[in-house]
Amino acid sequence: MVLRHEKRLLQKSEIALGREGTSQAANFPELRNEIVALKKLEQEQKEVAVRIAQIEEGIKKIEEQREANAKEQTEAMAKLEAEKKPILQRRNDAKNAAELCQREMNAVERRIQDNEAVDQELLKKLSDLQAVDPAPADLEAQVASIGGRRARLPEERAELVRARLGSADASRLAREKLAAAEEELAAIEKNIVKIRGEYEARDKGFADNIKTQQEAVREAKQHHQVVEERKNPAYLNIGRHLASQGIAPPNAPHLLEQVRKHRGAVDQYQKHRAELALVSSKIDKQELRQFYFSVVSVVALLAIILPLIAKSPRKREWLPQQTEAILSLNTDQFDRADFVKRWQKEQPEAYAAVWNGLVGPAARTPVLNLTRDVVQITRATTISDAATVREFILIEARSDVSNVVRAVQADKEIRKRTISGLPVWEKPDLALARIGPETIAIGTSNEVDELVRVRLGIDLDLKITGQLFDRFEALNRDSALRLISRNPLDLPKMFHSVFAPELLDSTQLLGLALTLQNPVKARLLMKMKSPENASEFARNLHNEPQKWLRLPDSNLMLYAQPPDISRQAANLEVHFNVPDETTRLLLQRIAKTDAAGTVVAGD
Repeated sequence: MVLRHEKRLLQKSEIALGREGTSQAANFPELRNEIVALKKLEQEQKEVAVRIAQIEEGIKKIEEQREANAKEQTEAMAKLEAEKKPILQRRNDAKNAAELCQREMNAVERRIQDNEAVDQELLKKLSDLQAVDPAPADLEAQVASIGGRRARLPEERAELVRARLGSADASRLAREKLAAAEEELAAIEKNIVKIRGEYEARDKGFADNIKTQQEAVREAKQHHQVVEERKNPAYLNIGRHLASQGIAPPNAPHLLEQVRKHRGAVDQYQKHRAELALVSSKIDKQELRQFYFSVVSVVALLAIILPLIAKSPRKREWLPQQTEAILSLNTDQFDRADFVKRWQKEQPEAYAAVWNGLVGPAARTPVLNLTRDVVQITRATTISDAATVREFILIEARSDVSNVVRAVQADKEIRKRTISGLPVWEKPDLALARIGPETIAIGTSNEVDELVRVRLGIDLDLKITGQLFDRFEALNRDSALRLISRNPLDLPKMFHSVFAPELLDSTQLLGLALTLQNPVKARLLMKMKSPENASEFARNLHNEPQKWLRLPDSNLMLYAQPPDISRQAANLEVHFNVPDETTRLLLQRIAKTDAAGTVVAGD
């Protein structure tokens, strides 16, 4: 590849030398054919250049004609618009007059109708008056008054009828004037459209002609470039001959040095290539085949292994297969949450008790500061055959946990033992093991031993593609707290009452995620027995949220506003804001620090 590149550079330098040294080439009879070919090609280029100049001159004239046409169009349109302006004004005046006449005629019609209505009203009043028994004392006076008013009505109506006839004549004349004005306006607008179309058609013709001429110029320039490239073989021969004779053009002596430089480089690479070919011919073919086979084998193995590595999960929760519930705390979110900061300020002792209850035995981890050095605390629980709750705790640190290992190794009260080579440190009330670069298992000896066996593959683990772990991962990892159970009816055995019994009895899997910002937001995941049950439960939850979303043994509701419910097959997802008082009690019950699991609002 390097040799090919150097040959291209040599060829370019020889062509450049030949282009500048054509005058010196005339002294060599053996280059006569190249000189003649160059003269013919240059003559062809001159002819092409003349044609390009002629076409460009024609384009310039067409553009001038186009500009003149545009100027004429502007002047003609201005003249027509000036003629249109008084006609448009007359049309508008006629239209206003016609509308005024129509309004006046409508007003007269309304007055006539009012006159008739008054007459009918007086007649009815007269009939009612005559029907009164006994007759009123002033009957004759009232009858005379009504009769006098009715006697004036026909005269008023006659005047209104004459006025209506006058208004009708005026309205007819106004409409006739409007029709004539609109006809005149339509004629001049039609003339404007016609003239504009004629000018635009001429402009389009000019534009098409310019486009055609520009295409011709582009083709001529391409032809000119092709002719220039056809001159390269002649320049190449001239340059090679001049370089062989050691002759440089007076105006560019450096070109000869460049050719010599590239020739030397090409010769050196060709010599090196010949040496490599000689070495290659002495290599054992069998060894070469073995080398190629090894390379292909490594590439094939990488093609198999790399996709598997890419598809494997970034992180894995090494929990036992029998895990029934998982409680996960994101310490970053807890530390930054607005709700937590307010609670720490208002009730520091109550918050400290809740925090210690949530982290559990993880608070006893040596060296680590849970809020500063830890990313996540995972507490998994299961119920044994003896109906006792077992808890498995994993701590995910921000960085390597070697400092924790060194601390426990230095503690003389802690005893070390191994399970299949993986060390476990324990003392009477606490055990600890490192099961990953940044992960620690902590708790009682039996539970830590089981987590170590799960990590080593001796015991079965909670499959990452299983239903529980899959729904657990569906809860946002950025939430401050995540809680999920695949046997919701057993949740009251692991924590104090958090959900209504009706809700626990209706679901097969239940998950909760809390974001402790302002306001506190909750996301509830539920899996029902069937899509039909999910649809019915969603309808009931929408109609009676106070029945399902409440804290047992209290008057507190889990939601501040009606929840947002979405369904997909047998799965339900519910979003709602949680009141601050409810959030405090909810966290206290999960941490098992509320007095007896029973609190009433307002206490």
